[in-house]
Amino acid sequence: MPAGYHPAMDLTLTVTGILEGRTLLSHPLYRRWEEGGLKDGELASYASQYLHVERQLPDTLAATIASTPDGRVRSLLQENLDDELGKPIPHVELFDGFARAVDAVETAPTPATAALVDLYRTAPAVGSAFALGVLAAYEVQAAAIARSKADGLRDHYGLDETATAFWDLHAELEDAHADWTLDAASTLDDAEFVRGVATSRDAWWAFLDDRELAAA
Repeated sequence: MPAGYHPAMDLTLTVTGILEGRTLLSHPLYRRWEEGGLKDGELASYASQYLHVERQLPDTLAATIASTPDGRVRSLLQENLDDELGKPIPHVELFDGFARAVDAVETAPTPATAALVDLYRTAPAVGSAFALGVLAAYEVQAAAIARSKADGLRDHYGLDETATAFWDLHAELEDAHADWTLDAASTLDDAEFVRGVATSRDAWWAFLDDRELAAA
């Protein structure tokens, strides 16, 4: 094995290739967010739907851990979950701060949101490799997305650092979370991991398409 080799390196290239053409920051919704082009009420609508995904994430991590034998994979997943539940506080509580700042109200998930949440909910039962692929499709992009969102919120929508705390924290943590996920996946079934990435890619893209259509 070459000096300095990291098992996440090859999988990063694999995931990047699968995401080509559908990286989330290339979506029209996020481009408008970056440029200050969101309409009144869009941030609130986005927050009310994203909240359903954020609430599901700890359960997905916990279920994947429960179905994974003791060892490095399980330890890496546990570190991710520990961050989600308490670094510095449960991340869903930080997200609630963002949601309040944009006047979001709790609403039922749309079909696209429900499909994304259901994918996260059911992925661990399919298998650890598939579940890690589902997680990785977002996590390899998450730090850049969070930075872009936080900058846009401050630059164009008048939010302060209290309101952007959720995104600022994820800009710091998600590179590590992506590395942990890819490290864990490097020991598991490649085909199932790839299938999870592709399935998650399409579900996230549909989620953003749904928000874009709602604003049209």
